[in-house]
Amino acid sequence: MTVITQPRLLRLHHFTERWVSRLRPYAWLWPPMAFVIGALSFFLVDRQQALGIMLALGLLFAWLLLLSESMIGRILARRGYPTLASGVTTFIAQMIHQETLFFTLPFLLATTVWASGQAFFTLAMIGCALLSILDPIYFRLAERHRWLYFAFHAQCVFLVILVTLPLMLHLTTGESLLLAVLSIMIFGLPSLIHLLQPKGVLRWLAMIGLALVLGGAAWAGRAWVPPATLWLTGTALSPSFETGRRQPSGSLTLTNGALRSHGLYAYTAIRAPRGLREKIYHEWRHEGQLIDRIPLIIHGGRDQGYRAWTHKQHFPEDSAGRWRIDVMTATGQRIGVMHFTVAESSERADAADGKIRTPAGIPGLDLRQLLPGGE
Repeated sequence: MTVITQPRLLRLHHFTERWVSRLRPYAWLWPPMAFVIGALSFFLVDRQQALGIMLALGLLFAWLLLLSESMIGRILARRGYPTLASGVTTFIAQMIHQETLFFTLPFLLATTVWASGQAFFTLAMIGCALLSILDPIYFRLAERHRWLYFAFHAQCVFLVILVTLPLMLHLTTGESLLLAVLSIMIFGLPSLIHLLQPKGVLRWLAMIGLALVLGGAAWAGRAWVPPATLWLTGTALSPSFETGRRQPSGSLTLTNGALRSHGLYAYTAIRAPRGLREKIYHEWRHEGQLIDRIPLIIHGGRDQGYRAWTHKQHFPEDSAGRWRIDVMTATGQRIGVMHFTVAESSERADAADGKIRTPAGIPGLDLRQLLPGGE
């Protein structure tokens, strides 16, 4: 067993501080690099699975170093070994926070349903990313407002788990979200300790209670969190469907009578990480009221998205009005949405023409590849 002597630690200590001082002038390059790395992982996770996993593993390894740094520092200090200056450790933490936020931003930007509460979550994460590159604000937060700093840290851990676990372990969106919520409870404890400074039993119990409330609030707000590794690549409405080709077909004016006579197919192509198997739902809503909730099983790995559809045949007697089909995860996170209007007259009704459309905000894909072959 090799024993690390104090001279070796001193050399490692000086080496780290020297390299941090050299890197500081170029720190501004790190956020755009992290964003590019995240974008590469986003686009390559199905085309080059190994590369996507390596990038995600590198991010988690950096987090393990950050999480263990303070504990290792205390152990070394008790034994008389040198520790890094607080400015150095804060700089390293800042780099990892920037890596986390800018790495995960491409996933959030592509999977957010902007006409929903998810927009507030993603905009808040953009704000956190901007905060992480504003040195005066970031370092003031780290030095003077420790409870807010640890809350910021816990939010970054939440994002790491939310994005990387479906890529590496093929956990479903719901499983990853649950682990992310548990992580924010655990890593939020230092923030609560600095805020409450518990000394007696009652304060400790109050702190634990607040952590549980924090986790409950995070879970209750899950509808506002984008499903970071699932997104729609194509949608269509049609009166008929070619099952063998997995292709919507036909055309129908969505009048009240025609809809009740023919029914309607809702087609979605959903992209997911390779190896992921997940249950999703088509929720049919009329004037905002849930009418039907139909489950589907999707399998990840196809660049153009896993093609799945539901067929609704039974419509209310009076189906006129605005309809919405929400594509949802089992835990209530919205993947996408389709809208159509039913009317008594053909002039006011929408048409279901079977044309596959790419949802707004999704990276451009060749939709012709959606039609033949593959899943």
